[in-house]
Amino acid sequence: MRRSSLFYIIACAIASFMPFLSAHSVQTSGTTIAFTGWPNQFEGKTLTALPMTELEQRFMSDFPGRIGRFTDGEREIVIRWVTEATRKLHPASDCFQGLGYSVKPLALQRDDSGLLWSSFAASKGNVQLRVYERIHSGSGESWTDVSAWYWSALREDGPWWAITVAEKGR
Repeated sequence: MRRSSLFYIIACAIASFMPFLSAHSVQTSGTTIAFTGWPNQFEGKTLTALPMTELEQRFMSDFPGRIGRFTDGEREIVIRWVTEATRKLHPASDCFQGLGYSVKPLALQRDDSGLLWSSFAASKGNVQLRVYERIHSGSGESWTDVSAWYWSALREDGPWWAITVAEKGR
């Protein structure tokens, strides 16, 4: 699969998210929430920032928070910093299906740190991908389902971190 196609798919998966802001905080419901910055590593691997394309930026308007797109040299990792409950955060599987991929839900996956991730396989022609997702708060709560997060987020204050990892299928 061409790298540009993977970027487009991830961009679609994060449709309607806000482009990078130049300020270091976000105003939400009358409260300013400070953005602490992107992590330098993910799962022990150094992250390299990837630029947002014009198409991706168009998809990201009016999202409450920030989004960063990174690679660890093998996978693409999209990290979203979300400041309030929003329906603009949706499962990546929705976009993959919209782009003509066959999506097969997989069992929850537990990573080396013991964290749970939702996962699915996406295939289109000879392109095989495995995608993992999870959302977590700074207080340690986590969700593997966007809808469950949304209903919880309506009753709690953010911010939250939503992480999507796309890798070539195994």
